[in-house]
Amino acid sequence: MSTQTRNPQPAVELTVGGMTCASCAARVEKKLNKLPGVVATVNYSTEKATIQLPENLTLTDAIATIEATGYTAAPVTQEMDDPADGRSLKIRLIVSTVLTVPVVLLAMVAPLQFDYWQWVSLVLTTPVVLWGAWPFHRATLLNLRHGNTTMDTLISLGVSAAYLWSVYALIFGSAGEPGMRMEFSLLPSHTAGASEIYFEVAAAVTVFLLFGRYLEERAKTKSSQALSALLSLGAKEVTLLENNEERTIPIEFLKVGNHFVVRPGERIATDGVVVEGNSAVDASMITGESIPVEVELGSVVVGSTINENGRLVIKATAVGADTALARITSMVEQAQAGKAPVQRLADRVSTIFVPVVLVLSLLTLTGWLIFGSNVTFAFTAAVAVLIIACPCALGLATPTALMVGTGRGAQLGILIRGPQILESTHKINTIVLDKTGTVTTGRMSVHAIHAMTGVLESELLRVAGAIEAASEHPIANAIVAKSKEHSEIPAVTDFLAIRGGGVRGLVETKSTLAGSPTWVSQELNTDINDPWIDRYQSQGMTVIAVAQSGELLGFIAVADTIKPDSQHAITQFKELGLTPILLTGDNNLAAEFIAQQVGITRVYSDVMPEDKVAAITQLQAEGKIVAMVGDGVNDAAALVQADLGMSMGSGTDVAIEASDITLVNSNLTSAATGIELARKTLSTIKGNLFWAFAYNVAAIPLAMAGLLNPMIAGAAMAFSSVFVVTNSLRLRRFHE
Repeated sequence: MSTQTRNPQPAVELTVGGMTCASCAARVEKKLNKLPGVVATVNYSTEKATIQLPENLTLTDAIATIEATGYTAAPVTQEMDDPADGRSLKIRLIVSTVLTVPVVLLAMVAPLQFDYWQWVSLVLTTPVVLWGAWPFHRATLLNLRHGNTTMDTLISLGVSAAYLWSVYALIFGSAGEPGMRMEFSLLPSHTAGASEIYFEVAAAVTVFLLFGRYLEERAKTKSSQALSALLSLGAKEVTLLENNEERTIPIEFLKVGNHFVVRPGERIATDGVVVEGNSAVDASMITGESIPVEVELGSVVVGSTINENGRLVIKATAVGADTALARITSMVEQAQAGKAPVQRLADRVSTIFVPVVLVLSLLTLTGWLIFGSNVTFAFTAAVAVLIIACPCALGLATPTALMVGTGRGAQLGILIRGPQILESTHKINTIVLDKTGTVTTGRMSVHAIHAMTGVLESELLRVAGAIEAASEHPIANAIVAKSKEHSEIPAVTDFLAIRGGGVRGLVETKSTLAGSPTWVSQELNTDINDPWIDRYQSQGMTVIAVAQSGELLGFIAVADTIKPDSQHAITQFKELGLTPILLTGDNNLAAEFIAQQVGITRVYSDVMPEDKVAAITQLQAEGKIVAMVGDGVNDAAALVQADLGMSMGSGTDVAIEASDITLVNSNLTSAATGIELARKTLSTIKGNLFWAFAYNVAAIPLAMAGLLNPMIAGAAMAFSSVFVVTNSLRLRRFHE
């Protein structure tokens, strides 16, 4: 009997306890995905499971499945990780090290070996093996109860075998005799028998592995510091303003529409709009921008940014999970919890690795015995195989790099939506840029002024600013702003806007016109033919003619403003091997002029919003792998069509749904930085996986050949994990 698949619920997260290696995570993930309708990913490094549940299953069902597999599970809370586990591991490491040092010295330095030194080694080693290595033994027993083997199985077997053999040699062999002396060797001895003990191996391997695990815990904490910093940014209290009275309340009680006060030096409690005051706001932790942003009446502000100097009154527009900070944090968490395609190989290997190693260890033991070696040598080689082959480096290779890379991106205002995006950034060879708001500011400004003979430029601006002040057109705003830089603007009366032509009115009782040269020439009943007009119109600029009392005063050229960083960004794209293409709805003259200014050679102009998808599709049909950078609103469909979509937001309007990478600030250089960071993260992951694989491929044959002391194997295995994590942490130093 078939059941109909129901609509899934929103994804939930669980903290999974008891995982000690990648094979543990793979096992939990496999069990969860066997539940009907469930889609789950389990991340060993973050110790979290992200689960998409169908309506007919609950979180309790998922928790029960994880517990039945041999691990613990609980809903994720916003509380920071309890450091108690780290402290416990540190104490276990310190005590074990203190007990192990004399054991190793006694075994390696023959002159230190006094009568009955071997029995002292037994006394010192026993607590290390039983208590120090207990986390490995406990995990092994827990998994064996469910028919599973993990990395801990290899460690526990290796340590226990070395310890039990030594006890056997003491009691039933000749190793316990008074006056026994033993020479240390880096290689197992073919002649040794029951007179050899390996307490130093059991103790030292335990210490090395505890040390490796302790460093892993510290590294995992460091790798998530960027996300922790985001989580800690939120204000805890807010000064509410009601009926002109101020009172402090917990941030949880603030509602949309409430007015609240922010004094100099305080964090802005939540997203909102300034309704009173002006100031400079430090938004660096959200946008990655170090320069404070000036805000005034009507300015949009983002929660958790810092008010630098003035008193502000802000109207809340979003609270709780709807704020920019909450959405950014959620996006980073989702990216860190996911898996890059390159990790699939590591996951497949880790699930079969431990059983294969157990078989190889058994073959090593029996093989050497068959070829006539003594039991001690065969046993030592088998133990070395168990210890050297632990695949923890494989489990850490991808998630640690992913956590550090996405966290560093968040600090720079670059939000990478998921790990699969890393592969896309590596493949793209073409980047399509929307013009308005991406390459340009989207705000008109005055680029050139031409006053007629006998007319002062300042007078031309004063008159133009006055007549345009009554208009709300973007071109008018640009002229007014330029005019205010030079003088006060007189009032205008009898104002009238002529559609498709310009504006007219009285400025200081004088009839004044401003508009297209064609319209002004018609109004003045005279021809206006000036090479200056052709020069700037050929560059795609809009030329405004200004006249007063029937006399032409001059012309003003207005155009969209290129962002200061656009030319540098285009250079960066080219250095990354990308071909930049400009895509715009503007006419060809304007588009070509902008493209020439920033160094772009290919332009798609006169493109309507609905045709942008067709332009992307055409490029893909040419065999190009296309990235698209747009404002995330009008370009949403094109962002989805592109192989890699990058949207530029302001912190409050982040186009998360449409894009693969979101740039919280509006700098085009952030797009180049985002691609470079994603590529660097991917190369770090691949480098980690290479070394993890290469280490095991090279080391296991050495151990099987009897060329590796188990103690050296333990040290090498521990430090392979440390190398992988340290390599990932280098991404924390990535800069723009």
